Amino acid sequence: QVQLLESGGGLVQAGASLRLSCAASGRTFSNSAMGWFRQAPDKEREFVAAISWSGDTYYADSVKGRFTISRDNAKNTVYVQMNSLKPEDTAVYYCAAPRVKILIPRVPSMVGSWGQGTQVTVSS
Repeated sequence: QVQLLESGGGLVQAGASLRLSCAASGRTFSNSAMGWFRQAPDKEREFVAAISWSGDTYYADSVKGRFTISRDNAKNTVYVQMNSLKPEDTAVYYCAAPRVKILIPRVPSMVGSWGQGTQVTVSS
């Protein structure tokens, strides 16, 4: 029952940076893990990064060292800082809350709430 509102996508050149934000509703945000997924055209939605209720972080191998997920519980917001962007990062990015709060959302079937998606396009 978490409502998610995303922002921050855009068109950038390879090597540039973007910061995506996801504002969550509900007083239970601080007790919930959160994640980011992405989906390119004609591809399955894939895991990007996640953060536990206590702040532990998890990343797909493809983004390790370049992306950083964080959260600000006082603002009910989760972020992903994306550096050194590559054309392969081009996708619609979705914020996600898990169906079970304490579980890390690493696959779409674990997600209970999705953001609307924000387009990230990296040109080369």
